[in-house]
Amino acid sequence: MRNKILLAEDETTLSTIISETLEDEGYEVIAVTNGVDGLEAFRSEHPDMIIADVMMPRMDGFEMARHIRNADPDVPLIFLTALSSISDIETGFDIGADDYLKKPFKMRELILRIRALLKRRNVSGIREEALEKNEITIGEYIFDAIGNKLTHGSHVLELSRIEAMILLFLINHKGITVRSSELMEFVWQHDDYYNRNSLHGYIHKLRKHLRHDPNISIINLRGIGYRLAITT
Repeated sequence: MRNKILLAEDETTLSTIISETLEDEGYEVIAVTNGVDGLEAFRSEHPDMIIADVMMPRMDGFEMARHIRNADPDVPLIFLTALSSISDIETGFDIGADDYLKKPFKMRELILRIRALLKRRNVSGIREEALEKNEITIGEYIFDAIGNKLTHGSHVLELSRIEAMILLFLINHKGITVRSSELMEFVWQHDDYYNRNSLHGYIHKLRKHLRHDPNISIINLRGIGYRLAITT
């Protein structure tokens, strides 16, 4: 399922460029040109992320964000604006912005920030599920993402913190190929040659840990990354 992004931007040309670029990246975009329509779209479409200009007609981005934050304190929110004073930036973050991008900006920078925020939200969601249930089911296994434990039948295996982080990330993107660089940034906050070798070693260990269920596999797409596949 594609992540749904609500884009509230009254500059038609910029809105079109952002929408087309994000759709090319695989996102679904709902584009509106003012805060009133943005708030209505938020309530009806339940987007996974909000990107909002600040200076918009009918209702500005700050006011729209206040209403959204009252309804959902966790949905990722990025402000796009030409306003550059420290007080404006402080206002945005006080309202609950996760990020603040000044115009003009590079589309690649926006895409990277979107990916980072959605990744953080998705992983956080799985951790909350683990806290409530204290377990995540993976085929024949039960994974305790908080206690770093993997259970198969009566056998309980203690995972290292890094093994647990990698497994959690793969579960969160089950069936999707994740780039090695994304995994390294998530685990070590850095992508380099040494971490790449370490990642390969940890993947090898996780495959051994999961070998008792033949329906589970961690597929290596050479030069790209890994995919957790579970067949039934």
